[in-house]
Amino acid sequence: MSPCEAYEYAFKNEPDEDIKNIAYQDPFYAYMYALEIDRSPREDTRKVACRHSFYAYFYAKDIDKRPRKDTRSIACENPLYAYRYALYVDEGPRGDTRKAACRDSRLAYFYAKKIDKTFRKDTRKAACQDPEWAYKYAKEVDRDFHEDTYNAVRNTKYEKEYKEFLNNRMKEEVV
Repeated sequence: MSPCEAYEYAFKNEPDEDIKNIAYQDPFYAYMYALEIDRSPREDTRKVACRHSFYAYFYAKDIDKRPRKDTRSIACENPLYAYRYALYVDEGPRGDTRKAACRDSRLAYFYAKKIDKTFRKDTRKAACQDPEWAYKYAKEVDRDFHEDTYNAVRNTKYEKEYKEFLNNRMKEEVV
């Protein structure tokens, strides 16, 4: 019997330990088992779900409905799930989720904008690894000139837009 078949059997019938053990061989079915059959968090289903950052994040969000060290730690193995964990589970910034999100320039920008809601050296540095996100960081997070963001967009298609943004900022300040 496959984990899928075990989950489907448990869903339609009375679950038993042998069926659970088969379903628990796969993080997806362990997550679904906790969500749809147990309808509550359990150490055994969480442990299996924590084999993958995707399921660790969703387990914390949908089943635990609160942050936990174990699910956060696994979610932080993937920048996207670290970002989502901070946004939807922690509902605020933390050093570990920020550090993980900063492994991706796009997610560093979004972390600064939506979670930190301000600029930081670490998120700016990570965003500056890609000119597009450096430009957006300057425009929407720093909302001003910063040497790091300017250096990241120099000699790229974003340099002209960056300069236009700064010129418009100066015009606004004059008015």
